[in-house]
Amino acid sequence: MDDSENSELDGLGDTRFADVPIEITISVGIARPLIRDLLSLEEDSVLSLDKSLEDPVELYVGDKLIGRGQLEEVDGEGSGKLGVRVVEITHPTGKN
Repeated sequence: MDDSENSELDGLGDTRFADVPIEITISVGIARPLIRDLLSLEEDSVLSLDKSLEDPVELYVGDKLIGRGQLEEVDGEGSGKLGVRVVEITHPTGKN
C-alpha cells in the first residue's frame, strides 16, 4: 500500500483489514404476493416490486444501510451487467 492509500484510510483507524473484501447487498425493492400467488409461481412469473425503475436502490453491509444509488448498465468490459451509481452515503449517526 502506498502513502496515498494510507492517507485515505487514516480516518478509518486500524488499516490491517483494509484489503479484506466485503459484500454489499443492493436492495431494489420488496414483493408482497399473497400466499396463493407465491404457491402458483413458475418459470417466467413476474413479481411486482414496491419501487419503480427510477427509484433509488439501497446499499447494505449486513443489516446496516450504508448508502443509496441508481441502477445503471455498466459500459466497457463489463457491458451488459448492472451497476450502481452511489448517490448518497449514509453515516452511522444518521447525518448525511
